[in-house]
Amino acid sequence: MSRVGKLPVAIPAGVKVTVGSGKFEVEGPKGKLSQDYDPVVEIKVEGDTAVVNRKNDSKKARSCHGLYRNLLNNMVLGVTNGFTKTLIITGVGFRAEVKDKLLVMNLGYSTDFIASIPEGLTVTAESQNKVVISGIRKDQVGEFAAEIRKLRGPEPYKGKGIRYETEVIKRKVGKSGVK
Repeated sequence: MSRVGKLPVAIPAGVKVTVGSGKFEVEGPKGKLSQDYDPVVEIKVEGDTAVVNRKNDSKKARSCHGLYRNLLNNMVLGVTNGFTKTLIITGVGFRAEVKDKLLVMNLGYSTDFIASIPEGLTVTAESQNKVVISGIRKDQVGEFAAEIRKLRGPEPYKGKGIRYETEVIKRKVGKSGVK
């Protein structure tokens, strides 16, 4: 039995989970999400919890068991609280700002990087060096944050670049002077 898959998903007040044939939907105060699922698992909503069970013990059913339980849990968390990622931009002259539906970043290159903000995400530049990405879909928030971080990853000598707020950069010692 999957350790993750056998855990029930708590459904808070104000959240509605509906399960149809091959699709489940979660609706809450922040929005509505839907997800297709494989028929090797079944989802039952019982009161204020939802339980994911597999129909047989095949390899596909075992692999889908924990997956769909976590997807359902992330959807419930997304429509109640939402997800956020914070990016810190470090470097002399590095800055970011939001203009309409565009994120404009100066990262030390000759041209600015311009990224269009996907539908369903909200991006705010709290300061010139701090960007907050938030939304109700965990995968979409994480993917956009990773794309932005990839533009100029943090380097280990001076720590310049874009990093997550919780990320710790292992700093290296540079060349030592000739004696």
